[in-house]
Amino acid sequence: MSSPPSTTELAGQYGYVVIGCGGIGSGTLYWLAKTAEKGKRILGLEQFPLGHSNGGSQDHSRIIRRMYPDAAFAKLAGGAMNAWHEVERDSQHSLVEHCGGVYVMSKGNPVLADVLAVAKEQNLKYDFISGSELHRRYPQFATNDSVEAFIDYEAGYVSAAQANAVHIALARQRGATVVDNCKVVKIDKNAAKNYEISTSLGVVTAEKIIVTSGVWSNQLLANFGVNVPIIVRQEQVHYYATPFIQDFLPAKFPVWIWVHGDEMYYGMPQHGIMAVKTGWSMGGAKVTADTRSFQPDAYHIAKNDAFVKRFLPRAYGPKALVKTCLYTVTPDRHFVVDTLASSGHPNVAVCIGAGHAYKFASVLGKILAEITTTGTTNMDVSTFSITRRALTDPSFGDRSKNLGTRSANEHHSTATSKL
Repeated sequence: MSSPPSTTELAGQYGYVVIGCGGIGSGTLYWLAKTAEKGKRILGLEQFPLGHSNGGSQDHSRIIRRMYPDAAFAKLAGGAMNAWHEVERDSQHSLVEHCGGVYVMSKGNPVLADVLAVAKEQNLKYDFISGSELHRRYPQFATNDSVEAFIDYEAGYVSAAQANAVHIALARQRGATVVDNCKVVKIDKNAAKNYEISTSLGVVTAEKIIVTSGVWSNQLLANFGVNVPIIVRQEQVHYYATPFIQDFLPAKFPVWIWVHGDEMYYGMPQHGIMAVKTGWSMGGAKVTADTRSFQPDAYHIAKNDAFVKRFLPRAYGPKALVKTCLYTVTPDRHFVVDTLASSGHPNVAVCIGAGHAYKFASVLGKILAEITTTGTTNMDVSTFSITRRALTDPSFGDRSKNLGTRSANEHHSTATSKL
């Protein structure tokens, strides 16, 4: 097993350097260590301690699902399931719980038709039911026929913090070096056309670089003359210490996403803490990595409380935990998965998760490993190009909060969520 350097100096030549070791970065390290050509050294650099809570990859659980209103995400979700199960087989650790999922919207919402069309196209296992039937199957939901719902039988959650640690452990097991508390200061191209990466612990040389740094992406991409239009939001999750603990076990309660007017809420069963997790997606204030606060917002808490009291009354209870995280969001809420070939740096790849990528963390790592080692991938990531209109045309605007709407210019629904 490879270990971090025993001194404060970091040096050497690496075939691949991954910058940012959260969900997607740790996944990239795992897949690189598993598939890269023999003899190519692999290095992961993380500016904070591994498992930190400064970005968006922490917490006990994250929703994983198959059903989307957009075929690009539905197809990728199948690959995500397969990737997580391969990691489970490799590690002999259980990371995914398929407790089922519920996707709720007001009756007649046009996005329901999009979800249904994609589900049929992808041959997914689902039911389309009324709000009263949802209440019959899951009495925890206080619903009536003003809403309709899909049940996604393959949905569930990933044990996020554990999965990150498993990715890192398996990467180290296969010879990768992972160094935390190591900030990248500058990246230059040397005479041999490799990259010299100056860090707080020394200088390393890389043949290829993969940037998976979330909110800090543009700080690193600036070294290559690239800037991606991203919006950073400080979000938060709420854990309610319900007294009705039997009702919210994974065997009895699904993960869920609920589009309520122009707002989106989500939640999941008890996992990792004796409480029910819920959140109001995209309700947080715009911040930067430097201006964000770790202090929960009172208005956000009040909004979430009101929703839970109305629609999940038995889940409500004292706050066991309220914690913040950051969404790094593109104008169309689509990922960035590409190389910087269009900017003259084909040996640099980047992935930005747009605030809803954790469920895809391992498969995105696999894709990044493939495009950096072989130059191609079997997964269709054309939708996530860094040169698409949403990222290059200022007139596109910020559509990241659109729910249940279709974009005539982009030909896809923007009703995607972090979840």
